[in-house]
Amino acid sequence: CIRDRYGEYKLYIKVHFLTILLKARQLARLRREYIYRRSLQGKDKELYEKKKIIRDCLKEGKPIPPELRGEAQQLKASISLDDALTSLPEDDLDNEYQNAGLVDPKVMITTSYSPSQKLAEFVKEMSLVIPNSVRMNRGSYSIKQLMEACRSHGVSDVIIIHESKGIPDSMIVSHLPLGPTAYFGLFNVVARHEIEEVANMSLQNPHLIFNNFTTKLGARTTNVLKYLFPPCKDDSTRVLTFSNDKDFISFRHHTFKKTHNKVELTEIGPRFEMRLFRLKLGTLEMKESEDEWVLRPYMNTAYKRLVL
Repeated sequence: CIRDRYGEYKLYIKVHFLTILLKARQLARLRREYIYRRSLQGKDKELYEKKKIIRDCLKEGKPIPPELRGEAQQLKASISLDDALTSLPEDDLDNEYQNAGLVDPKVMITTSYSPSQKLAEFVKEMSLVIPNSVRMNRGSYSIKQLMEACRSHGVSDVIIIHESKGIPDSMIVSHLPLGPTAYFGLFNVVARHEIEEVANMSLQNPHLIFNNFTTKLGARTTNVLKYLFPPCKDDSTRVLTFSNDKDFISFRHHTFKKTHNKVELTEIGPRFEMRLFRLKLGTLEMKESEDEWVLRPYMNTAYKRLVL
């Protein structure tokens, strides 16, 4: 009997080890594909610039520049085969959100180690704000263990909220399986119970409003936040607003009601401001991944240069 149990335990260990090995190989294959596609981005951009010059010369009747005359015929043949989709280069490195909208996102929200009561309440409210989200107690899980568990359960995004002296002060949003990861600072956090005459929490999928995100980094930030939420129905009366003002993003949560020719807004909460201070290409546990953008100390005084 003991020998049979030992054999079953040994078989379980083998199966578990093979499962981990297959997942590690799959992740390594996805990383290799990511690195290869990123290496092609510079070549695609250079080819796009050459085609643009040839296209402008043909349109305006100007002579082709001497440095492009040797490959002009090849570029003309390539231009004739382009359509509306292939004529422009991809904006994102490997278009991490290319499958967004096909499957509803599955979001996991957790905290730092040993959260205070205020942080736990704020995380609970955020799990109600984001549909299809699951709140998990952090316990003693490390970042690596946390991300592996989320990958194995098909989680699309991981949100980790940190605190300082009992006040939520930062939020990390990491998209799986390969990134990107956005780091936000939180300011002026007001919970639901601190708002006067607060309405009941609606469970409808919300409408999203993104205001004043005009740059390429602003569009990238919009994608990170937008794809946390599933598509909504037209008759939904719930609205989430992300309004950018001098690189500070104000978050507001309302329900609306149409009466005659007016629209009445009722705040649900919570409310807070956040500021992007880092955008990384990989996921949270990938220490070797590059930074796409980082807020440097000297940028705090450059009021005229807005990044979002």
